[in-house]
Amino acid sequence: MSRRARWEVRIFFIIWLIFLFFRAKDPFSFLVLNTFLGVIPIEISFHLHSKQTQKAWLFWPIFVLWLLFYPNTPYLLTDLFHLSLLRPYALSGLLRVTPHIWIYFTYMVISAVGCSFLGFWSLNHVSHLVAERLVKGQRLGRIAILFALTFLTSVGIYIGRFLRIHTVYLFLNPEQFVRPLIDMWTPDMWLFVGLMTFIQLFCYWILHLITSNKDEMTL
Repeated sequence: MSRRARWEVRIFFIIWLIFLFFRAKDPFSFLVLNTFLGVIPIEISFHLHSKQTQKAWLFWPIFVLWLLFYPNTPYLLTDLFHLSLLRPYALSGLLRVTPHIWIYFTYMVISAVGCSFLGFWSLNHVSHLVAERLVKGQRLGRIAILFALTFLTSVGIYIGRFLRIHTVYLFLNPEQFVRPLIDMWTPDMWLFVGLMTFIQLFCYWILHLITSNKDEMTL
């Protein structure tokens, strides 16, 4: 991503977060914090560079920080379930056209889609850099790293959505969450993680197809 594009992303989300702070009211005020947490790993990935320009002692701590925060980006996709709080269906079974519903729908879609898609760029960027260091950029090695990062992200989404453990809590009081993390490995958890991994890989694949063929023209 070019330097100009990165600044466009930064400026947009600064403006968007300020807008949400004043406009997103209960029960959707959570969108401000969740969007902010989703932006953090995107910003962190901007500071990860190639093997030739960044020393290992600096790269790996930044990578670990990125990995801890990255699940917050696709996590926003699960926030879309909160749209049910708006009771969008009328008694007739049809969607209501009430402006309030569609305004909050817009808020949530912009945060979820914006953070998630930029997050997938971040995933692509970071997995490529990790592959350069661990497997010298080999294709199969990079695919394995991509799958591993996506799986860990899905576990992180489960922890945040169902155990209500946010990334910042792990820094503030990690010992409080040891037991829930040990007990969470149930069949339902594995199913959720599998489905979220599939969703993320599917979205990543679609974006990869778009970006890898952007210069091709079909007559």
